[in-house]
Amino acid sequence: MKHHILASLAVVFAAGPALSRETWIVRTDLWGNPAFSTLTIDGSGQLTGDLDGDRLTGRLAKRSIVFDTTDSDHRVSHYTGRVDHDRIAGTVAEPDTNHPDTQVSHRFTAWRIVERPAGGPRTLDFHPVDYSNTWNADRAPVLTIWPGDVVHTTTIDSGGVDEHGVTRALFGNPQTGPFFVAGAVAGDTLAVHLNRVRLNRDYADSLDTVVARALGNPLVAKAGDLGKPVRWKLGLASGRASPDGATGALAAYSVAVRPMLDGLAVAPGFGSPPVSTGDTGRFGGNMDFNEVVEGNTVYLPVQQPGALLYMGDAHALQGDGETSQYALETSMDVTFSVELIKGKTINLPRVESPAQIMVLGQAGSLDDALKAASTGMIQWLQQDYDMTLSQAAQVLGTALHYSVPNLAGRSVGVAAKIDKAVLPASHHVVSTP
Repeated sequence: MKHHILASLAVVFAAGPALSRETWIVRTDLWGNPAFSTLTIDGSGQLTGDLDGDRLTGRLAKRSIVFDTTDSDHRVSHYTGRVDHDRIAGTVAEPDTNHPDTQVSHRFTAWRIVERPAGGPRTLDFHPVDYSNTWNADRAPVLTIWPGDVVHTTTIDSGGVDEHGVTRALFGNPQTGPFFVAGAVAGDTLAVHLNRVRLNRDYADSLDTVVARALGNPLVAKAGDLGKPVRWKLGLASGRASPDGATGALAAYSVAVRPMLDGLAVAPGFGSPPVSTGDTGRFGGNMDFNEVVEGNTVYLPVQQPGALLYMGDAHALQGDGETSQYALETSMDVTFSVELIKGKTINLPRVESPAQIMVLGQAGSLDDALKAASTGMIQWLQQDYDMTLSQAAQVLGTALHYSVPNLAGRSVGVAAKIDKAVLPASHHVVSTP
């Protein structure tokens, strides 16, 4: 993990009993499956703390560390490791998942999270040098950030091309990240504020096709010649897009751009393998939701320590459904900040604009996606607006809007939307920096 560590654990622990609490991330190899936990340690020589809430006791002697953790069922795991500056490596003997009276041994590593720099929230510039084609909990974070920090970065297009026209990654929606959010643990909600999402080149690429889900039988045969690439000119000053070299009915065609992030996700939870950046899930993903734009906030359910936030696959403009398979695919300048809603779990990605609250349902069919979106909206009204199920039903029946963000992926998306003007004040609390 690419953290800037100020001092090794061994040196810090030698400083004496005034040590402040240290936070570490533990990666345990469970028969080839990585599991991540948050470790906190206090002490000098004799140690106390917890591992994902399990009570910890142990000791540190020179570079050797030994500690036990006890879970709520009084099962004990025994860790033995060696400290090397900002890392620990060793083995853990813990109860077998199928035979709790039997101990099994696994390898583990751990790395320390840097202390929060003094002086409050920072403004950071991050320049990516590589990109990810999976939503992956086991990819080294590119930067550690804290709630309130403002980050400026860039994304490349779905084909892996940057703002200078240079291929930087494999096609397939490569993502910038992940960003490790200090303090985020499974069960929290991550609020991603999109402060700025802007074009940084003067062209985008698309297709002249219509996805099968949006095409009726009378047109299927006639659509056989579709699927050709279309280059679009982007006016950085005018804020408009037009097909390059268009003739006939589209000779003067021009539309206002609305830059968005197609890809926004946290790492999926334990038990999930790395997920293709073409796919979606509870964690977010390739959502193709054209409300993931500047000025809006996206809420995602944290499932791994540090959340591990990815973003990319930007569109200069996309109609509902992304019916042309590719929207206006381009690179982007992005400035964002994050906050945490501690101890609050949401089931689906949410988006909040100045005017609306929105829930995105994603599934293999439109029916199931619509059910998910509706259920997610009811849960939001119950959680943050103190509504009963009866009250939420009355609001849905009079004020709910639906849109279809995505028809082009393996999953489809349906968004449920309600104007905030008709709702009482929300009482959700976001953490302070």
